[in-house]
Amino acid sequence: MIPRMQPQPTAPAAGRPLPLEGITVVSVEQAVAAPFATRQLADLGARVIKVERVDGGDFARGYDTAAAGLASHFVWCNRGKESIALDLKDPRGLEVVRRLVAEADVFMQNLAQGAAARLGLDAATLCAAHPRLIAVDISGYGATGPYADKRAYDMLVQCEAGLVSVTGTPEQPVKAGIPAADIAAAMYAFSGVLAALVRRGTTGRGGPVEVSMLEALAEWMGHPLHHAMHGGAPPARTGLAHAVIAPYDAYPTADGGRVLLSVQNDREWRRLAEQVLGTPELGTEPAFATNAARVANRDRTDALVGKALAALTADTAVARLERAGIACARLRDVREVAEHPQLAARDRWREVESPVGPLRALLPPITLPGGDTARMGAVPALGEHTEALLRAVGMTDDEIAALRRDGVAA
Repeated sequence: MIPRMQPQPTAPAAGRPLPLEGITVVSVEQAVAAPFATRQLADLGARVIKVERVDGGDFARGYDTAAAGLASHFVWCNRGKESIALDLKDPRGLEVVRRLVAEADVFMQNLAQGAAARLGLDAATLCAAHPRLIAVDISGYGATGPYADKRAYDMLVQCEAGLVSVTGTPEQPVKAGIPAADIAAAMYAFSGVLAALVRRGTTGRGGPVEVSMLEALAEWMGHPLHHAMHGGAPPARTGLAHAVIAPYDAYPTADGGRVLLSVQNDREWRRLAEQVLGTPELGTEPAFATNAARVANRDRTDALVGKALAALTADTAVARLERAGIACARLRDVREVAEHPQLAARDRWREVESPVGPLRALLPPITLPGGDTARMGAVPALGEHTEALLRAVGMTDDEIAALRRDGVAA
């Protein structure tokens, strides 16, 4: 018998660099979709140069002041980047971007539809001039079709993609509490860049990458969409409950908490009845013995589960459910997530620098054991790197002074 191998210590961090070391990204970006995509690239080692407006920069900087005076959206999406503030309507500002792009591996933009093309910064134009460049256009609805010029904010796209129709209660549809359309587009832009870099490694050529928020979120609508398209009724909105499984909901506990549980099969129901509800006879009673019966008698099923959990604290309820082998979870608010014991146990929190001092942030979900940890660089101040980048593209002191004087750079 081959002896079982013992776990080996991981290699020193310096032994395996981050996968995007040496990749330079230039991004004319704003809000969430492009900034979140390029932040993933920065975390994996890429150098990301963020081009912002001179008059306030990325407008996400002004969304709120919740992060010690900075905007929470901006802090979340923009660590590890260099900020250069330019007026792209001035030919001199646009020329700086063109010089930066000439030395870059990736260019990304999520300007309003048509704006990048008017500036000559659309993917088709840039890739024709720079065959090795990977150029990403992120839009709301795509470059063609009747919605091409339609304004596309996250909530609007959630509505157009049908997400809102399946989220909420029977009485009230609601949008997702996070910018789901922006995040979906960002993650497809991120993975599109990685795929294009792999292809470039084989062919030597870059090329355009196109991502639309609508198409990204429509893909995420997979189960409801396929269910409805192929003969079923659109899934009903059921709040925290499940449309076709019972019991599957959140139930109040004696200490004011809420515990969500999910019974996936009839064996689990019998265990729940015996070990948590204290009424083993319910395991075989015809009104509850099968999932179809429990769904048909959902109100009675939920009342039985709710009564049992209402007599327990949340911690006791979770402990009993876990001993019975029933899937369960605490319904946590956002502050509780920030103190989640699993995130703490896995050492997922770090501090990143910012203009207002260190801020707490999560490590990115992609873990690459045996090498450098994610590069969680500082959140930049507006135009923090303008002068250094202008010098890097060959600007003289007099030219830089003129750009600043004329409001072309900040």
